[in-house]
Amino acid sequence: MDSYVPPFSPVPPLSSSRSRNIHANAEEDSDELANPPKIEDNLGAVPHGLSTDSDVVKRESESMSKKTLRNTAEKFEFQAEVSRLMDIIINSLYSNKDIFLRELISNASDALDKIRFLSLTDKEVLGEGDNAKLEILIKLDKEKRILSIRDRGIGMTKEDLIKNLGTIAKSGTSAFVEKMQTSGDLNLIGQFGVGFYSVYLVADYVEVISKNNDDKQHVWESKADGQFAISEDTWNEPLGRGTEIRLHLREEAGEYLEEAKLKDLVKRYSEFINFPIYLWATKEVEKEVPADDDDTSDEEETKTTNEWELLNDVKAIWLRNPKEVTDEEYTKFYHSLAKDFGDEKPLAWSHFNAEGDVEFKAVLFVPPKAPQDLYESYYNNNKASVKLYVRRVFISDEFDELLPKYLSFLQGLVDSDTLPLNVSREMLQQHSSLKTIKKKLIRKALDMIRKIAEEDPDENDGKDKKDVEKSDDDEKKGQYTKFWNEFGKSVKLGIIEDATNRNRLAKLLRFETTKSDGKLTSLDQYISRMKSGQKDIFYITGTNKEQLEKSPFLERLSKKGYEVIFFTDPVDEYLMQYLMDYEDKKFQNVSKEGLKLGKDSKDKEIKESYKELTKWWKGTLASEKVDDVKISNRLADTPCVVVTSKFGWSANMERIMQSQTLSDANKQAYMRGKRVLEINPRHPIVKELRERVATNPEDDSVKQTARLMYQTALFESGFLLDDPKDFASRVYDSVKSSLNISPDVAVEEEDDTEEPEVETKEDDSSPKEEADGVKDEL
Repeated sequence: MDSYVPPFSPVPPLSSSRSRNIHANAEEDSDELANPPKIEDNLGAVPHGLSTDSDVVKRESESMSKKTLRNTAEKFEFQAEVSRLMDIIINSLYSNKDIFLRELISNASDALDKIRFLSLTDKEVLGEGDNAKLEILIKLDKEKRILSIRDRGIGMTKEDLIKNLGTIAKSGTSAFVEKMQTSGDLNLIGQFGVGFYSVYLVADYVEVISKNNDDKQHVWESKADGQFAISEDTWNEPLGRGTEIRLHLREEAGEYLEEAKLKDLVKRYSEFINFPIYLWATKEVEKEVPADDDDTSDEEETKTTNEWELLNDVKAIWLRNPKEVTDEEYTKFYHSLAKDFGDEKPLAWSHFNAEGDVEFKAVLFVPPKAPQDLYESYYNNNKASVKLYVRRVFISDEFDELLPKYLSFLQGLVDSDTLPLNVSREMLQQHSSLKTIKKKLIRKALDMIRKIAEEDPDENDGKDKKDVEKSDDDEKKGQYTKFWNEFGKSVKLGIIEDATNRNRLAKLLRFETTKSDGKLTSLDQYISRMKSGQKDIFYITGTNKEQLEKSPFLERLSKKGYEVIFFTDPVDEYLMQYLMDYEDKKFQNVSKEGLKLGKDSKDKEIKESYKELTKWWKGTLASEKVDDVKISNRLADTPCVVVTSKFGWSANMERIMQSQTLSDANKQAYMRGKRVLEINPRHPIVKELRERVATNPEDDSVKQTARLMYQTALFESGFLLDDPKDFASRVYDSVKSSLNISPDVAVEEEDDTEEPEVETKEDDSSPKEEADGVKDEL
């Protein structure tokens, strides 16, 4: 499922003082916790689905034998992808089964968020009394081996139960199944919106009791055997509103019936949930027993009682002073926020308060890894990664206007004191404060990324080396390279999309060059190494570095000691259409016209001496659509190359565009750069051609050679040949000539005489006899 909705949905508020007190251990002006649920002498009087008085027990016993679907229930088949997912989970050898509780609590929190949000515009949805208490309750029944998790959230209708828990597989289901088959890591289940199904790591029978304000109370149940059942609930205690999940634990999952284990899991995974989590805990208290008349001292006896114990009492991180929050707390908060419970820490975080006309608090994180689908549907994906709060009230995690698309990989949270609470999403989008918030978030995000580079010792080689040597923080070593490998494409997309921050983003660019020895380098580092008098930043685009290193376009540049940037990502071609200059230095593609390497005193003389050849060569290639033939200043060992006009497509860009399924041939013809053949006046082949053209310009063999050289130059310069067959024929003709074979010699004719078919005598032995013979030989 893409996103798990009802009992595990997003968004929410509270209007009552009781609700506000519960939601944020978060309140800025008070650290006081919400009052825990009251325990009454008669537990049956407590309107909880977790109550266990004798009437409730009686009603439950009527439900049917454990782990058997009710006969009177409406049966449904699981959608194929959901069944596949459940099979993987049930048969998993995954050792960390603890994750199920984290997922259920996270879903319960989402459901509470949802009802709280609805209460902003309709206070009646919360109801009164216990229903208005937005909390999560956990209870154990050791005798029956049942673990129950209850929330007072939005709840689910019957239709929601069918849709969200079985029959409709959303994209997240398939994506998670795919991920599991490659990595086997169930820990990522929450990120795909299918965390509920982790219950089958520990349970073989699950009941989901749910009540939505718009429907009656229903029970969903399944043994994960390919089907589930739904009944109208007439036997359980009325929930009022919300969802209770009952896990009938497997024999080997007995540890989850221990209070200490559950407390540890909540502390580890759910410490930063913004609603109170209570456990029905056992306590031993000492009670005084009155002494006998003849005994002057009172006696004490131990009595076991139960009470709701609050498990998460941490104030919301974003409301605390950043100096008081530890790295471990930030890491835990990131894992909870991003539903990423891997072992890796976030690469960086930024926690800040914005003051002035628009006030807000924010925490931003750079994840350690990019989501697998980050760029697959980049322009069609409206998925947000920053949660929006207004005055501690969660508004939405689907509000994608807070950050631009290129920063959508960041995780975080924004809590605004300026935005209005009870308005629609559309009105929020138009609010004047939103632009200011977005502007500040972008600046802080880019500063946070820049800081990763500044603190990375590998980024400071040769610069501030003394300071780097003093630092013993090895954790920061190689961090920016890691960031670049995961999110470098996002920086490039930002340069394309965000003109305002283009220069800031350009500082974050990294690439390999002809002088970087396999390491990444920045534009600032490149400029610091530029030769005296060099005015342009040289670069070349292509498929891979190994191919580019052998490019004829680099020959003279390398000999003269110039450094050239390698751009090998297809997006680089688009990037360089927007990044025209940096620090007053222009960018120059060395495979295009306009390359300047300083003037040679003999240039004019050389051009004059080759004037007749270049004119003749251009005429010879008239049918090839060659715009011009010129003397090259970029070649050393190669006789000729083909360059394109400064503002047309490069050979690499032509190849990229031709490979696109829906490319427009007419547009390609229009955008294709003018081709210019550049020749090396110092090369012996070119010199010889000049002599032969001067002797006999109509010599067909010389013309053939000129055309072959052009086609070879096209191929070596990275272009796709329009007519590979013609090129191959010219090569073979050249081979004939070198072997002194007459061009008129034809291929020897094949002998077409048909040979008569020879009948072969079939062996009389049967297959069985042959097999027996083989056996005998063995």
